[in-house]
Amino acid sequence: MMRSLYSGVSGLKTHQIKMDVIGNNIANVNTTAYKTSSITFSDLMSQTTQNASGPNAQNGTGGTNAKQIGLGVKSGAISMAITGQGSAQTTSNPFDIMITGSNFFVVNNGSSNFYTRDGSFYVDAAGNLAMTSNGYNVMGWGVDPETMTIDDSKDLTALRIMSEANMTYPPEASTKAYMAGIIDKNDKSVNSASGRTVNLNIFDSLGYSYTARFLVKKSDVTDPTQQSYSLEFSQLLDSEGNEVKGLKPDMFGAEAVQEKAGKISFDTTSYMWDGTVLKNRAGTTELLDLAQLFDGNSLKDRDAAATVNGANTTVQAGLDLLAKAYGFEGDTEGFLNQRVKVVDNNNVASILTIEQMIVNLKNNGAGNYDALNTFPTSTSGSDAAIKTVGRKYNGVALTFNAGNGKFLGVNGAATQMTAKLNLSKLGTNFEDVDIDFSSCSGFNNEGVSTISATSGDLNGLGSGRKLGDMIGVAVQNNGEIYASYDNGMSRLLGKIASARFANASGLEKSGENLYSATQNSGDANLEDVTNNGGKMTTGQLEMSNVDLSSEFTEMITTQRGFQANSRIITVSDTLLEELTNLKR
Repeated sequence: MMRSLYSGVSGLKTHQIKMDVIGNNIANVNTTAYKTSSITFSDLMSQTTQNASGPNAQNGTGGTNAKQIGLGVKSGAISMAITGQGSAQTTSNPFDIMITGSNFFVVNNGSSNFYTRDGSFYVDAAGNLAMTSNGYNVMGWGVDPETMTIDDSKDLTALRIMSEANMTYPPEASTKAYMAGIIDKNDKSVNSASGRTVNLNIFDSLGYSYTARFLVKKSDVTDPTQQSYSLEFSQLLDSEGNEVKGLKPDMFGAEAVQEKAGKISFDTTSYMWDGTVLKNRAGTTELLDLAQLFDGNSLKDRDAAATVNGANTTVQAGLDLLAKAYGFEGDTEGFLNQRVKVVDNNNVASILTIEQMIVNLKNNGAGNYDALNTFPTSTSGSDAAIKTVGRKYNGVALTFNAGNGKFLGVNGAATQMTAKLNLSKLGTNFEDVDIDFSSCSGFNNEGVSTISATSGDLNGLGSGRKLGDMIGVAVQNNGEIYASYDNGMSRLLGKIASARFANASGLEKSGENLYSATQNSGDANLEDVTNNGGKMTTGQLEMSNVDLSSEFTEMITTQRGFQANSRIITVSDTLLEELTNLKR
């Protein structure tokens, strides 16, 4: 009788424990990455009233089974469904990370490592990736500053992803560029005196942006199988549009000659010019005395003092005014480099630049020819023009096959597809830029040229960049953390470690969604999460894997089991009461 009482009591206790397990599961139905637990029962022990006996061959009797009376039930095991994957909950928070697979995150409280599936992380004030619930640091591997790679054979460390060094990406000077597109020989701009402008955006080593301005001008060539265009470096402008001073002629290409028939007309409506003194049209005001620009028989340095427009200024200002009078306002060098064919008194032809002719004009026809007649002025009549045969320039020639429009090479050399812009001559902040022209062509495009310049080579390398500010952080599926910057660059910041256990069910709960390794779980095996087909997904968290329908079903069976065991106690008590009533 007493045995049934104790069996009922043990049944009540074990079913209460099962109810505790179910209650805990339901309480954690919305706990991030919670793993449901289940309990199994085993019988407690049995009292043997008669041992089993075997068959007796001598008397022909059979064997008998043992007679045993059970003494109750006990909790057999409480196990976690730790390998059961919870559903994904989208949060759109880039630092919420979900592990798919059987691995765990590794976190540290400053002294010990713990393991968790709860990927709800944030970046603390020190820039470390940490758990939002308790501030434990997320562990992983940092980046080697020399190689910018990760060595996952090294010891784990707290992942500091928002350090001062990581907030910006250093600038870099441009070293490569390319020009691509069509140059149409019928394009009015490439046939004009000013040419077609092609702009190239570049950076110096401090991240400041500049615009290198090039001019494309068509040449008159006698070879009918070719088309040739001059390309010259004309200006370098900063980001505010100010011209950078100090450009040298040898910064791009070399001194060359372009054949181009044309003429230069003198502005007789605004000026009066006799080859010696430039005045206003009325002749009442002296603007420039040519002698002001000379020191003896030679032109002075451009920055030497001279009187122009009645003001104390420089020789350059005087040449600028003279260029303006011949229609070259803003392009003094283009004016001075125009080439003119002259014939001396002995009928010997030669070609001089306008600058050389100005020298001869000042020296009253040096070179044995009539300089004033060759260099028309307002005294020459209404048709005051200079016939030109080309010009001198610094740059390169882009040559195309007239038959198929393909690029033949720089200066016609088939093996030379690039030219160097020697910006390093401006100072240490600049690097030389190699410009590739292999993607240019000379096709008919209805008179419209499309040639343009792009920094970087055809693979995007060497384009240079400004200083970049961090604009985002992304975690790859293998745990690698990359920062993106507003200059188009990205940088590897570290890698989140993941741990795998030989027996994950052997982990011990430590509270706050944490687990500790035990002897039965085995030591943590640190590895890439993708080794076993797993991955990390950002913007998601793993939900609890509690199945409410199963839990409620278990709750019903547990309730019935508890009720049945309580009936064992009440019935046994009734029997005992009847037994005690026998004495009456």
